[in-house]
Amino acid sequence: MMTKKKLLATLALWVLAATAFSCNQESGASGQSAAQDSLVAQPEEHHLSLLIAGDLMQHGPQIKAALQPDGSYNYEECFARVKPMIEQADVAIANFEVTLGGKPYSGYPQFSAPDDYLRACIDAGFDVMLTANNHCLDSRRRGLERTIMMMDSLRVPHLGTYVNRKEREYNYPFLLERNGVRVVLLNFTYGTNGIAIEKPNVVNLMDTTEIARDIVNAQKMNPDVIIAIPHWGIEYQTLPSQQQREMAQWLLRKGVDHVVGGHPHVAQPVELLNGRNVVAFSLGNVISNQSTPNTYGGYMVRLDFTKRDSVTTLSDCGYMPYWVSRPHDNGHRHQYRILSFEEPDSVLTATERKRRDTIRTAMRSLFKKHNRGGIREIPFETNQ
Repeated sequence: MMTKKKLLATLALWVLAATAFSCNQESGASGQSAAQDSLVAQPEEHHLSLLIAGDLMQHGPQIKAALQPDGSYNYEECFARVKPMIEQADVAIANFEVTLGGKPYSGYPQFSAPDDYLRACIDAGFDVMLTANNHCLDSRRRGLERTIMMMDSLRVPHLGTYVNRKEREYNYPFLLERNGVRVVLLNFTYGTNGIAIEKPNVVNLMDTTEIARDIVNAQKMNPDVIIAIPHWGIEYQTLPSQQQREMAQWLLRKGVDHVVGGHPHVAQPVELLNGRNVVAFSLGNVISNQSTPNTYGGYMVRLDFTKRDSVTTLSDCGYMPYWVSRPHDNGHRHQYRILSFEEPDSVLTATERKRRDTIRTAMRSLFKKHNRGGIREIPFETNQ
């Protein structure tokens, strides 16, 4: 059935054709030619921008800082500076690396965050949550199932963990269709910190036999793009391991278009291969209480796609770096905050300026030396 929009577009073409013909009646054949030219269908073009972010952590001090007098938890200030950047993307995706296991809330080593944290992440602009990570069973079966229940109740799509095998078969691979572009997402983890997966729950693991089947199933969904988002690598290492590199190449050979990883809690290089395949080995933390070298900064990857005549290309891509200020860095004037590398000195304390300069120098030095393919840094403020 023809939609109203398509119907209006078709009518507009016919009006244009008729006008061209009537204005050129005296010129005979040339008038007919003009009318015919006006009826030539123009290729339909679609655009989609994806933003993929790293690890949404919630340590004990973060929970304490967010607690309000009425017992609720407020994280609005945490995401205030980065929210416009997230919302500019058509779809924003992040790794939700905590469980919503209910009270008592806890941070490391077994995370159970307040439900308000998920609400704040959604309010910040994140549209899709990844749940396959090494902390997804921190609250055991109750936490896995309650996290899924909360995401479902708030109508935020998610992938990576499932209540049972039937739910996985129905919802995975995860198909995202927006602006006429079909994207399939894959998400899996190297492990669950040694915690056994209780039946009937399912956690997507980095099992190449199962992943190969998932890729085949993804290809049957007629996608324009397939993106794998693995939870992998060695914590706190700023360069990818040999296993990460080999796995990335295997995924690309199997038919995945882009690979964007997480877990090391630090930024690792990002590469643009052959001008069309992005491999970001680790995005680092989005927000956390970690303070060891390189853990209090990260980057988000932006992928822009153009679909024309059923052919989809990567029309632009880039990365947006940031760092995190903690309350005791700013004299407890503010909450935990995600800030720009270019945050003005005038609004920062001496401790914050040192923290910003350290992570900015380290990350830009790493990327200058190890990034490949000319992928660019996108300014935080403008996201352009």
